[in-house]
Amino acid sequence: MAGWRWWRRDAPLLSVTADTGSGPVVVMIHGIASSSVTFVHLVPLLEADHRVITIDILGFGASPSPEGATYTLDEHAAALDRTIRSLGLRAPFTLVGHSLGSLIAARYASTHRRALNRLVLVSSPIYLPPAVLGDPLDRASMGAYFTVYEFLRSNPVFTQRTAAALAAVAPIKNVLELTEKNWQPFMLSLQNAIESQTTLADLARVAVPVDLVYGALDPFLAPGGLTIVQQLRHVRTHRVPGVAHLVRPKLAQAVARVLREPPAALD
Repeated sequence: MAGWRWWRRDAPLLSVTADTGSGPVVVMIHGIASSSVTFVHLVPLLEADHRVITIDILGFGASPSPEGATYTLDEHAAALDRTIRSLGLRAPFTLVGHSLGSLIAARYASTHRRALNRLVLVSSPIYLPPAVLGDPLDRASMGAYFTVYEFLRSNPVFTQRTAAALAAVAPIKNVLELTEKNWQPFMLSLQNAIESQTTLADLARVAVPVDLVYGALDPFLAPGGLTIVQQLRHVRTHRVPGVAHLVRPKLAQAVARVLREPPAALD
């Protein structure tokens, strides 16, 4: 608890990597082992009629990696909160999160109800303990994610080499970066934010419309988690055929369309 009190009082400022365009404000945060380059195909689709702000999350891209950080969702969200407050935004805005960024965005939205007018989650890895799932296939699938993530955390050399190989063939340049420099933020964010998440509970507390946009071929999408999210009355889901996890042009176009649609009405 002492560490969390410190973060509440003095969370670090994150790097605001872009602030472009004018109009309704859209703030974007990326996922694990990445940076704001995640949104290279999305920002140009919006900046003509939106003010688009991209922010690197704690420990990644150009943002700091503070000594003693444990990279829980609370710490990520506290740093995001301080950074957003530093921008002096005067009206509610839309928050877009990709991958781990979507989990951070859900935590922020659950505790800052007046700050947002909309929450958009993209490629969200929404997991929950396998034991709570009734369907045996969903339970086995969910368990497999945790097994793989534990292996990745426990084998840094393998994980970094694999990430480097994937980055070399990734369709978006520099979208994946995992080195010794950001290994600690990666490993702890994986363990303390993705694996230990309570995103379903966070979404249940969100007081604004939520859109979840995902690719039909996304390997990080857990069917059991998606099924439960779809039952939340204030959440709309948008399945994009033929795309996977990264925000490539087709997924970027789908997200831009969602952002231009009227949000779902709250009951």
